[in-house]
This record gives sequence, C-alpha cells and structure tokens, in this order.
Amino acid sequence: MSESTPLAEVSGYTFEKAVAELESIVQRLERGDVALDESIAIYERGEALKKHCETLLNAAENRIEKIRLDRAGKPQGVEALDGE
Repeated sequence: MSESTPLAEVSGYTFEKAVAELESIVQRLERGDVALDESIAIYERGEALKKHCETLLNAAENRIEKIRLDRAGKPQGVEALDGE
C-alpha cells in the first residue's frame, strides 16, 4: 500500500485497485496497531478511496443498459436501466 501517494492520485485507480487498498486500510485500522497520526492519515486516504469507488460505481450504473425483448423473447434493442 502507498500511503505516501497524494490523495489526488486515487482518481487514476481502477475500482478493483481502490477497493483492495481500502480493504487493507480497514484491516490495519481494525487491528489497532497503527499510531494515532498514521491512523488519521490512512483514514483520510480511505475516505478518498471510498469517494473514488462511489464515483466509479455511479458511472457504471449510468452506463448499464437493459435489453428489451420482443413478444417472441428475442432481443429487440436496449434502453437505459432506469427507463430514461
């Protein structure tokens, strides 16, 4: 994990990389073997990672399409998942 990486750099992370680092941070905080100053720093990084993951998930949800079927059950086209 790279706590020294500036918070802004998480914007280039894939969802999977961000989640993996976030899980690592949670494990370290749960163990309680981190000094207070470091705990605050990695908590802040965790918040940045969480926000980045939420942004990526929202973007993915906006791209999901629902397949429309005709009366015979064959794909007819796609539409936005939320019906827009």
